[in-house]
Amino acid sequence: MANWYLQVQRVQERDLRSLERRSMYSIFAPLDPAERLPRELLIEGKRYRQLGRRELAGALWLPSLLGLLNVASWQKFSGLQVVGGVVLLFGGLGLFALSGDRHGRR
Repeated sequence: MANWYLQVQRVQERDLRSLERRSMYSIFAPLDPAERLPRELLIEGKRYRQLGRRELAGALWLPSLLGLLNVASWQKFSGLQVVGGVVLLFGGLGLFALSGDRHGRR
């Protein structure tokens, strides 16, 4: 009886599988290799996306605002002039971002 505990059986990979191929195909249909998964399409779309007007305007608003405030303090502009400059700056960046045809790209 003590000998039985000392005997070690070799465990193979097929013994560890919970689903054999036949039963797995009865539960899950095999995937079509030609059909792309939606998450793969999204990842691929993000990978090859170019920098557009919206992204450029989003990246430039803070440096533009800091530059405007720096020039306004250097030239001693009044508060109304600074507010007008900020409104013009953000309006111009907004028009720049929205004027591009985002869906017309190839």
